[in-house]
Amino acid sequence: MRDFIFIIGASGIGKTTLAKKLYEHYKGAYVEMSMIPEFGVPEGVDEGLFEERVCWESSVAQVKKFWELGIRNIVALDFDDLRTRDIPEVFKGFNYITIKLVCSDYRQNYEQMKNRGNGLIYFELLEKMSQKINARKCLVNEFELDIAGKTVEQVFIEALEIIEHKAIKMEYDCVKPKKELFYSWVFSNGLPVKGLDDENNFLL
Repeated sequence: MRDFIFIIGASGIGKTTLAKKLYEHYKGAYVEMSMIPEFGVPEGVDEGLFEERVCWESSVAQVKKFWELGIRNIVALDFDDLRTRDIPEVFKGFNYITIKLVCSDYRQNYEQMKNRGNGLIYFELLEKMSQKINARKCLVNEFELDIAGKTVEQVFIEALEIIEHKAIKMEYDCVKPKKELFYSWVFSNGLPVKGLDDENNFLL
């Protein structure tokens, strides 16, 4: 049993599919960052950056509230890859595990993205995202799962093996890697970073 199960990966790689199967299997709780309702933003800050931060911090509060209520095996996903570097700091002391989905066959990820059916097809961004996520080293309690050539059921079974058998650490030195090693959808789309200090806090 884990406190939290985080699913990380490029767009179209199968995060939601895997997360829903894990939720059905463990009967814990399920949280997507995109579930946060729409809201207005203050003047003078970048809307994309503000929305990302509010959604991240709201998701953290939500999964921790589930934990306080006694729920375990809480599945959470849909975070910007850059937020992965915050997980060891925010969830230190918890029994959590992060699964980083990668695909060594880029064409498979490409086809999955094309067949999503939601109109969100950004192939150039997908390639950049995949390359950066695949290249970076796993963080503490993060384990890589390559989906290339595997069915949904095979990926699910491998994920269960990772969740149930990999040893994790609850106490460790927490040093954040450089953010340049991570992919960020917000920053990589050329959105301005005005209104932020050096720690990415908003200057309101």
